[in-house]
Amino acid sequence: MQRHDIVVIGASMGGVEALTQLVKQLPGDLAACVLLVLHVPAQRRSYLPEILTRSGALKAHHPQDGDALEPGRIYVAPNDRHLLVEQGRVRVMKGPKENGHRPAVDPLFRSAASSYGPRVVGVVLTGALDCGTSGLMAVKKEGGLAVVQDPRDAFCPDMPRSALEFVAVDHCVGLEELGPLLTRLVDTPVAPRSRKRSRQVETEVKAMKVDIPSMDDPPSPLEYAKPSYYGCPDCGGVLFELEEDGFLRFRCRTGHAYTAEALSGSQQNQLDGALWAALRALEESASLSRRLAAQARERSHDRSALRFEERARTAEAQVALLREVVLAAPRSNALAGEPRVLGVPEEPEQTG
Repeated sequence: MQRHDIVVIGASMGGVEALTQLVKQLPGDLAACVLLVLHVPAQRRSYLPEILTRSGALKAHHPQDGDALEPGRIYVAPNDRHLLVEQGRVRVMKGPKENGHRPAVDPLFRSAASSYGPRVVGVVLTGALDCGTSGLMAVKKEGGLAVVQDPRDAFCPDMPRSALEFVAVDHCVGLEELGPLLTRLVDTPVAPRSRKRSRQVETEVKAMKVDIPSMDDPPSPLEYAKPSYYGCPDCGGVLFELEEDGFLRFRCRTGHAYTAEALSGSQQNQLDGALWAALRALEESASLSRRLAAQARERSHDRSALRFEERARTAEAQVALLREVVLAAPRSNALAGEPRVLGVPEEPEQTG
C-alpha cells in the first residue's frame, strides 16, 4: 500500500532556524525521503547539510545528479542548482531561475508532484514573497497533501500567508507540531483517488531540465498560457501569462519564471539600475562637453565653444532633475524593515 513517503520542503528567510527545529523532531527511522530547498546565494558554499545532520537523527547531504531516492535521508538543494525529483532518483541541474532563485522551491514541488502524485507532502515554511505557492498548488492538483507553517509562528510570514490564500491547505501548524504531524502523515496510507496528470505541471518540470538535445525545441508555454506585454528580466524574451485560481505567474520560452509579485520586484530593481546608469551617462556627457568647450575656447573656436557649452548646460540640468528623482525614490523593502527580495542574502545563516 502506498504511503506519503515523499516530503518536499521549501523555506527562505528564517529558514535555517526553522529547518533545524524541524529535523530535531523527525525520527531516525522515518519511512520517507525528505527533500528541501532553502533559498541561498549562488556565490557561497552551503553548509546546511552539516547543520541539519548535527541537529537531528536523519543524515542530510547535497545529492549528486542521478542519486537514488532512499527513505530516511534528507536531500538538500546545493547552491546555484535546482533539486528535482524523478521516479526513483533526484536530478541536480542548473536550469533557468524561478523568481530570481536557483535553487528554487517551486520546481522541486512540481517535479515531485509530477513523479509521485498523491504520495507527496508539500511543506511551505517561513520566507519572503510568495515562493512555494505555485508548487504547492501543483502538489494538490496531483493529489498530494499541502502543509503550511502557521504564519504567526514564522520568522517571515509571507510565504505561508500566500500559500494559505491560494491553496486548499490540509494542515497549518506551528513548528513545534510540524515534526509529529509529518511523522503521522508518512505512516498514513494514501487515500485512493483518481489522478488526472496535469500537462501544465509536466511541461513546467521539463522546462527546468533544458539540456543540449532539447535547446532547439524547448517546451512551449503556449499550451497553457498566453503572451503578455512584459519582457523577461533574465533574458529579455516574451513572458507568457499563467493564472490559476487567481494566482498570476509568468514564464518565458527558455524557462525563467516569476510570480507577479516577484516580477514587480525585479522590474523595480531594473528601473533603479537604469536610472543610475542614465545619471552616470548624463554626468559624463556634461563633463566631456565642458572639456570640449574649453578646448574650443583655447583655439578661438567661439561658435563651437558655445555649442558645447549649451550641450553641457542641458546635460547638467537633466542631471539635477534625474538626481532629484533618484534620491526621492521610496525606500526599498529592506530599508523599510521589510524582507528583501529576489535572492538577495537576507541573514548570515541563509548562506548555510
